[in-house]
Amino acid sequence: MTTRPTRAAGDGGLRATARRLVAGGRGILAADESVRTMSQRLADAGVAASTEHRRAYRELLVTADGLVEGVNGVILCEETLRQSLTDGRTFPAGITERGMLPGIKVDTGTAPLAGAPGETVTTGLDGLADRAGEYAVLGARFAKWRAVFRIADDLPSTWAVRAGAHALARYAGTCQEAGLVPIVEPEVLAEGGHSADRAAAVTTRVLAAVATAIADAGVDPAAMVLKPNMVTAGTDAPGQAPADVARATVEVLRATMPDELAGVAFLSGGRPSATAAADLAAIRAVPTPWPTTFSFGRALVSPALHTWRGDPDAVRAAQDALLAEVRRNTTEVPAAA
Repeated sequence: MTTRPTRAAGDGGLRATARRLVAGGRGILAADESVRTMSQRLADAGVAASTEHRRAYRELLVTADGLVEGVNGVILCEETLRQSLTDGRTFPAGITERGMLPGIKVDTGTAPLAGAPGETVTTGLDGLADRAGEYAVLGARFAKWRAVFRIADDLPSTWAVRAGAHALARYAGTCQEAGLVPIVEPEVLAEGGHSADRAAAVTTRVLAAVATAIADAGVDPAAMVLKPNMVTAGTDAPGQAPADVARATVEVLRATMPDELAGVAFLSGGRPSATAAADLAAIRAVPTPWPTTFSFGRALVSPALHTWRGDPDAVRAAQDALLAEVRRNTTEVPAAA
């Protein structure tokens, strides 16, 4: 296979930013739910789904005293990126001044994939170069794009894997050219009764396709962060010991990812926070060529949302709940192998 040279934009500043995102045993807070998703979660918590409540909720997350001790970066949705904190600073400025990196989710969701019944492709490539440039001007330092792959009898199809990997590579290259570090998120969904071996085989297929696509696109792996699923059996299958999850996950990553990758920040996959934290700790105990950390959303913020419930007097308690979950996943880790 012939590959293009990596992009010059990946040298220097982007590589340093990518390393900073995964440094020191700290992780990345995903506070990037879409307006629709965040509104539903507010409603489920008994909070009116308004623009101000979405803003206030994100503010209590990013202004929690001590968050920087466990979080290197915060992923925002576009609405929040353009909003301001109560003191008048923009969200990116406030996050930066607290010692963290502001990021932005740039995909626009999923759509049915033609020729692949039951499968989807992530949208948002149209106009991405212009949007990424604007997000950088607004203060974003990194971006995120999520592709979704479902395990079923004969899924994911080869076509869906290729389409998802191709879109991830185009996104990553576009972001590097705009001066943003791309977080590349190929998620193999845990829903279903599949075995851990089946999850490992599918995750290997997906990550191998992503690695090939980013190489073909000239994406600099040292200036990107991978955000994959941990390799686990399906949610309807018996659970596994954290050591087994760690072994399978690291084997798949070592078989597919280049050593030059800046780091790996795992998604929680909607699993209980204690389960995700235990699996992450086991993974961190296994030597890898890259730092391994977390990029969790619900696993960190759900207790905060349900503590707050829109009550201004509950902000401090909600922040304490968030910080407790962050500490659960933060650790001093050994140097990469």
